[in-house]
Amino acid sequence: MASMTFTTTLSRLQATKSAVVVRNRIFVAPSPRPNFQASRRYGAMATRDEAAKLGRDASKNMDAAKKSAKNEAAAAADNVVQTTKDMAGKVSETAQDAAGKVKQTAQDAWGTVKDTTQKIKDTVVGKAEATADSAKETIRDEAAKVERKMNHN
Repeated sequence: MASMTFTTTLSRLQATKSAVVVRNRIFVAPSPRPNFQASRRYGAMATRDEAAKLGRDASKNMDAAKKSAKNEAAAAADNVVQTTKDMAGKVSETAQDAAGKVKQTAQDAWGTVKDTTQKIKDTVVGKAEATADSAKETIRDEAAKVERKMNHN
């Protein structure tokens, strides 16, 4: 029985690398060295219940993140729609302003054409009247000359 206990203890010491058997001699380390690589590699181990709870929490967090992403995407889409509507309204206003300016410019040009035409008409009629008056005067003068010559002879 004692040898069995010794063998079990020796096996445990060898597993923790605290004891080494060389040529039927046992060398035991003063205290077992912790295996830092194993703890760094695998981290802390959790029980099944803890792991299940962590999984549920992670699932809830994922659902919340999905909802948040959907809400943000919807808000961004609404923002794009509103911005597009605003821009369309501004374009419409600008087009109406431009149409109003074109109409006003056309009316101003038409008014200028009418004024210029009236001035030309007045000038031509005035010159025609002056020419007619001048022609009448010239005809009277010439008629008077002819009458004088006929009366002198």
